[in-house]
Amino acid sequence: MGLGFIDRTLRTTGILLLVLLPFGLYYIGIYPALAVFSGGVWGMLNLIFTAALVRATLRPDGVDKKRALGLAIFKFPLLYGAGYFLATNHRFDPLYLLAGFSASLLVMLLKALSGSLLKVADRPTESGKAGSVA
Repeated sequence: MGLGFIDRTLRTTGILLLVLLPFGLYYIGIYPALAVFSGGVWGMLNLIFTAALVRATLRPDGVDKKRALGLAIFKFPLLYGAGYFLATNHRFDPLYLLAGFSASLLVMLLKALSGSLLKVADRPTESGKAGSVA
């Protein structure tokens, strides 16, 4: 899948959240829609910092200790403190927050499933171009 998978997942999740926000505002209300959107943004930030932390620590030439420490200092107290604030906010329903928190995981799951199901269509044919195998 490669490292581009995470970038594509983040881009798709951001677009999904932005497209669904106006519909959520109209159909489920302001605070539930903001809970889903805020949870989704938090999930995206968590994925960004987790990927950066993994890239900083799992390197062929050794751990980049300064970068890993800076990311860990930002991610764990600040990002998780913001997540705690979102979870304890009385205006946000926990079910809507959970939907937002897991939006990027759902996008990853759907991308992985579609990639495995459509693998046949991505194989090159005899002419060398990608297409379905008959």
